[in-house]
Amino acid sequence: MTMQGIENVVGETAYDVSGDKVGSVGNLYASDSTGRPEWVTVNTGLFGSKHTFVPLDGAHVEKDGLHLAPTKSKIKDAPRIDAGGHLSEGEATELYRYYGLGTPKANGNANNGKAGMAGQPGMQNAKMDGTAADGSMVRSEERLRAGTETVESGRVGLRKVVVTEEQQVTVPVSHEEVRVVREPIAEGETGGRIGEDQREVVLHEERPVVAKETVAVERVGLETETVRGEEQITETVRKEQVEVDGLDDDGTGKHKKH
Repeated sequence: MTMQGIENVVGETAYDVSGDKVGSVGNLYASDSTGRPEWVTVNTGLFGSKHTFVPLDGAHVEKDGLHLAPTKSKIKDAPRIDAGGHLSEGEATELYRYYGLGTPKANGNANNGKAGMAGQPGMQNAKMDGTAADGSMVRSEERLRAGTETVESGRVGLRKVVVTEEQQVTVPVSHEEVRVVREPIAEGETGGRIGEDQREVVLHEERPVVAKETVAVERVGLETETVRGEEQITETVRKEQVEVDGLDDDGTGKHKKH
């Protein structure tokens, strides 16, 4: 995997060995001696706030991004190392041991007194080193990536209480009343006698009776509805520009004769 072939995935999506997304590709780290990329940082966490070193051994580039050899859990649990500048001997040793790549050995020829690794001394950030083995230069820029997180904004509950109210209903009722009815005796009828007598009539009436019964009238529940909207986020990003020194007006490096 050459620097020219992998530099295009910077800022793209990084996947683990199973194809699960683990974050975005951050910086490339190349060997001081060969210029070949050996490590990559993967930006994980909310808005890419965490930078994790992952070896490029076994990695490959596809249309959807960079596919790495370790698993997602292995990458997320990797040692936290400052993703800038030069990897020290201790940092390199810690990473090699964690990923099971063996133990790097100190190299007396490491640049600037930095301890190197066997066959590949001094892992240097490819972006900060500036120049690859073929003389080309990698230009990098920051890209704004916005995401969302779900937070609790409030709670709504149901509570049933008992209230009292008055209701009026109209009930038809009836009752019996007594009235005196007199009928004349026809001439020639007998049976009348003089003496005391008493009769009793039982009167009836209807009275309203109230009874209560409990019936279910409706079911009340709660449901949530997702309302989509948009919010604008403004953030400052940086990018690198490449300036060329030593060129003439005609775009060549030759000086004109007077």
